[in-house]
Parts: sequence; structure tokens; C-alpha cells
Amino acid sequence: MAFDNNIVIVGNLTRDPELRFTQSGVAVCSLGVAWNQRSGPNGGEDKSHFFNVTCWRELAENCAESLTKGMRVVIYGRIDYQSWDDRDSGQTRSKVEIQADEVSPSLKWASAQVTRNERSGGDFGGGSAPAPQAPPAYDPNEEPF
Repeated sequence: MAFDNNIVIVGNLTRDPELRFTQSGVAVCSLGVAWNQRSGPNGGEDKSHFFNVTCWRELAENCAESLTKGMRVVIYGRIDYQSWDDRDSGQTRSKVEIQADEVSPSLKWASAQVTRNERSGGDFGGGSAPAPQAPPAYDPNEEPF
């Protein structure tokens, strides 16, 4: 993870999340987010900013399942800059994209029902946490230790 280019964006989804899978089966989700910047002497002029956001693995699947167009979201991630030469015009093109580390619905004007998903192993060594075990049965007639 990069430490110099973290970004937080709060805005509305401009389209439904699009979930795809790489050839190796890794989930990737594309989101569009927009926010309006108020400017002018009395805040009367709006300037819209649009960002493409990419999510990976479990985050991608959760976003595709939980989010819809128009929802207000908070996105924490890093900036990814890409440039390439356009085949048709020969000009150099570029784009800025956000690689999301965290995505959540904004609770400023809405409420959410959160359901915790079971973790699966293989996610960068995170693995799944051991299942909680019931405490051993206690016999009041037995001496401690």
C-alpha cells in the first residue's frame, strides 16, 4: 500500500457497480462517484467532479451486492495515474483513478443495516480468524486449577 497518495472522497454513485472477474477468478468492481464543489461569491456555482473507482476481491463483491446508483458513499483509497499513447490520434492520454481500500455508505442522510461476512483465507495472509469456542462447562463442585 502506498503511503503518500491516500485520498478520501464523499459523493454519490453515478452508476450501479459493475462486477467482473479476472481470468484467475479475482473479483474486480468498477464504480463511478461524483461530488459537487460549491464556488462563487455566494456558493451559487456548482462544479461537478467525476471519479472512476476500482475495488478488488471481497470489497468488490460486497460493493456490487450492497451499493446502487445514487447512493452516497465514503471512499478511502489511493490515487492511480495511468498514461498511454492513443493509437488513432498518436496523442498521449492520461487518467486518474482511485483504487479503493475501503468503501462505505454515508450515514449523514441515511441509515444502513450492516451484516458481517465470514472471512475466507488466502487474502494476503490475513486468513480467517479462528471460530469462537464455547467456554468449558463449569462444575461448581470442582476445585479451580
